[in-house]
This record gives sequence, structure tokens and C-alpha cells, in this order.
Amino acid sequence: MKKVLFVATVTGHINVFHLPYLKLFKDEGYEVHVVTGDDKKVKLYCDKKMNIGIKRNPFAIQNIKAILNLKKIIIAEKYDIIHCHTPMGGVVARLASKKARKKYGTRVIYTAHGFHFFKGSSIKNWLLFYPIEKYLSKYCDTLITINKEDYELAKKKFSSRCLDIRYVPGVGIDSSRFNFEMTKKEKNALRKSLNLKSDDFVLIFPARLDKNKNQMFLIECMKQLIKKYNNIHLLLPGKDELNGFYQEKAKEKCVGNNIHFLGSRSDVPKLLKISNIAVSSSLREGLPVNVMEAFICKLPVIALNCRGMSDLIKDTENGYLININDKNKIELFVNRVDLLYNNKELYNKIVSNTSTSVYDVEYIKKEMKKIYFD
Repeated sequence: MKKVLFVATVTGHINVFHLPYLKLFKDEGYEVHVVTGDDKKVKLYCDKKMNIGIKRNPFAIQNIKAILNLKKIIIAEKYDIIHCHTPMGGVVARLASKKARKKYGTRVIYTAHGFHFFKGSSIKNWLLFYPIEKYLSKYCDTLITINKEDYELAKKKFSSRCLDIRYVPGVGIDSSRFNFEMTKKEKNALRKSLNLKSDDFVLIFPARLDKNKNQMFLIECMKQLIKKYNNIHLLLPGKDELNGFYQEKAKEKCVGNNIHFLGSRSDVPKLLKISNIAVSSSLREGLPVNVMEAFICKLPVIALNCRGMSDLIKDTENGYLININDKNKIELFVNRVDLLYNNKELYNKIVSNTSTSVYDVEYIKKEMKKIYFD
């Protein structure tokens, strides 16, 4: 029986993004194995799950042991295909599979879910991450990028080392999760549970709370918006990785009553459907899932224009992009909210231009099937 191995730093990455692709291999008769850096279980379509202790920190000494352990597994199992994800999952898997590629013809695929070096990123990121990715690009047979900027950069910089570089727009959105209607009564009930009124104007940014997601920018924007509209609110569903830092900042800015920190939620589709505008303050993205989900729910999006955003948002057509380096970005962001708050005709026009068909999981599965099996 043919075997495939998926590698990622954490099991959560596999469970959230890659179960449809594990199923692709099961449907083709493959035995499916998964290796990560923790003991958590893969929800579906996995025949064998292993933990080799991969760490996110590129300088963690444990990653050397992880490479050696994975090398032994690869040699023993003789995989036909290895598909690796996440920065350190990609590093560990590509180094561990060098011998198997030569000896057994194992095909190694690496998906870059957003390079850490990109236009506007720090010199430190370019000095640290670019040489690593360039060096390792010769140890994979297919390099998949999920946004156009990364694709163009990879074609320009890595094509002499990796002969097969592909662009696939993300991991796919399961639009069936959003295929339900909410009555006005249901929407009002959910709003009430969040201390929102039926006529409140709601912004939403589903994302973990961390420095890269940059929620401090939205807190500053809300300070300006509340001065104009006391019925404007911001929902922030997502795991808090900064131990209450943003909550304290919201209190300091006196906007705590209008910003709702919701923690991890399983009902993000419903939260989107009771919101008026989706927003994003991210400094770095691969291809932002929260924007695609907002489009499915027919929400306009206002976002800082980091890498990956312009793949989805066409400024003034289906949303607004704010230059991330503009000194007046807070004022510009507030102005765009103003426009959509006050102009229902403009709001409806922008909503009518939202589309996600090319990012639907069924489309992405067809593209991945070509890469895996053609």
C-alpha cells in the first residue's frame, strides 16, 4: 500500500486546515500518517499519528532531535509522498527526508503558508528566514505558495533550486459551514447575549490576540469612532496569547464597553452574520481566511494592506485597503468605516462584489489533486 506523511509543528494546524486533503489520500487508497510536535489526536482520516517534539522556535535544540527522529521514521516507512506545512514543520521534514528522496524516490511537497520575508518586512526577517528557505528549497520537489507575492518571489529566487513551484490560493474555505439562515429574532438573541442592541453597528475581527494581528490598531481606531457613534462596537473572537494585554489597553483608552473580547469561539459563522463590517489589522498574512469567511457572509472588509490582502480585496470594489505604512492610517480607517456606516447604497454596492468561489475547499481540492496525483 502506498503511504503519505503530513508534517506540521502542531496537530491543530492539520485538524483545522488539512483534513480534506488527508481524505483525498484515503480515497486514493493511501495509508495516511501524521507527524507533529505534540500528542494531540488527528480528528479524521489518519492511520498513524506520531509526536517528534517539533518546536516553533527555530533555535530550539529539540528540533535537532526532531530531525533525527523523523529521519528514522521516514527511512522505516518509505513514504511515497511527504507534504510538510508550517515553518518549522517544513524545515524539519525537508532536512529529514534528504536520504529518502534519493534512495526511495520519496516526493517532498512543502506549502509555504506565508513566507516570513516579504515586501515591507524587517531586515531581520530577511537575514534570518530568507537564507533558510532558499537553502531548503532544493530539498523539496514541489513548493506551493498561497498568495501571489510569495509565488512571484519564489519563482524569481528559488526556481533554479526547486523546479516545480505552484500557486494555490489557500487551503480552501468550507462554505457549507455558512450555509444557514438566521432569523431576525435569532440575530437579536445572539446580540443580546453579547450585550449588543439590535441597532448597534458591529465590526468584527476573528483572530488570535497577538502582536502580528495588531489589535492595538483597532483599539486606537475605536477610540476615534466612539466619539462619533456611541452605538459602534467591535467583536474580537480569538484565543488570547498576550495574557490580557489588549484588554488592559482597551480600558486605558476608555473603549472597554465597546470592544468585546470573546475568547475562542465555535460560532464564528454566526458572529459574522450578526456583524456589519469585517476588519483586519494584521501586519502579516499568508492568505487571510477571515477575509474569505467575511465575503461568504456578504460583509465588506476594511483592512491594513499587508501581504495576501490584495489577493482578496480590490480597494473600493469589495472593501477598502489602508496602506500599512501610511502615517494617517487610523484616520483613513475611520473614514472608511464612516463611509459604510452612513451610505447604505455604497454598502450594498460593495457587498454585491464579494466572491469566494475560487477559494472554496472543493476548488482547492481539485487543484491539490492535480498536484498530488497527475
